[in-house]
Amino acid sequence: MPLAAEQPAIRRTVKVKKSFTRRAAGPARYLRPSCQIAFLALNLWIGFEFVRFVHYYESGGASPRVTRPPGVEGWLPIAALMNLKYLIQTAEWPAVHPAGLLLLIAFLAVSVAFRKSFCSWLCPVGTLSEWLWKIGKEAFGRNWKLPRWVDIPLRGLKYILLGLFLYAVGSMTSPAIHAFLKGPYGQVADVKMLDFFRHLSLTAAITLAVMVALSFFVQNFWCRYLCPYGALMGLAALFSPARIRRDAGLCIDCAKCAKACPSLLPVDKLVAIRSAECTGCLDCVLVCPVEGALKLSVGRRRSMPPWLVAAGIAVVFFGACIYGRLSGHWHTLVPEEVYFQLIPHARELAHP
Repeated sequence: MPLAAEQPAIRRTVKVKKSFTRRAAGPARYLRPSCQIAFLALNLWIGFEFVRFVHYYESGGASPRVTRPPGVEGWLPIAALMNLKYLIQTAEWPAVHPAGLLLLIAFLAVSVAFRKSFCSWLCPVGTLSEWLWKIGKEAFGRNWKLPRWVDIPLRGLKYILLGLFLYAVGSMTSPAIHAFLKGPYGQVADVKMLDFFRHLSLTAAITLAVMVALSFFVQNFWCRYLCPYGALMGLAALFSPARIRRDAGLCIDCAKCAKACPSLLPVDKLVAIRSAECTGCLDCVLVCPVEGALKLSVGRRRSMPPWLVAAGIAVVFFGACIYGRLSGHWHTLVPEEVYFQLIPHARELAHP
């Protein structure tokens, strides 16, 4: 009888918490999309300015002169890895693509602090991938989950790709890294990247089209199976003290968290999420109908609400940019005559 008498009170308590959560999640659910859109817009602006910069040298100085945006180096992860090894071994900041190194360090720091949140809060490719599967879900009523025996081996591909890149960089000596980045190819590696998209080969175009098509049907296909940069962030996130934690005493086993998880993690069955696949997107937290049943926290009590994650990511990112500018480790200083010589012939430069 006492248990029966307590049941209405428990139900009333849960309802109150449900109502509170809906109100609290209202503004919070717009934080991550806002960060994604802002960072995507920043990258589009950087890309536009970089195209104008390249066109100035390709035209022989006939078009308006534009300063090279250092942020374009964020799209050179291999050069950033080379520079990271060079910095660790020599304690000297690299002269070529230093902004890329600072951005890599910032993104790794974000991953250690807030799980693999670079992928879900900042990465433009991750943002586009998320939009694609959501469009696919809206159009077809669902997304498709690959069978476990296919999913697990495919997930290993991004770590294999990362391993190949780490092996290639790790096998280079510091003098070799310096010579490569100071050489003609290394100095215009950003232009080579741009030319890859401007002069897309048939094979590359077909591959991109297949990736886009698959992303409509499978959640985050590229990010989940093939992105080595995301794999690196995931490994960094393993050192994060932050965890998505579930309070089994408050949980009502509705499984909404597991259904909302874009990484397909069994959030509803675990006490703490330690997986390298967790992107810290907080979608599971925002859909949880019971206040306090699910949270991102350091330890069991220090909860991190969405606004704190957004603020922390902003502080790390802008802090790295400001430090780079103030310390002089932001701009790649290549003489203008070298750019006039190399950029118009960038497509002819072969990888050394």
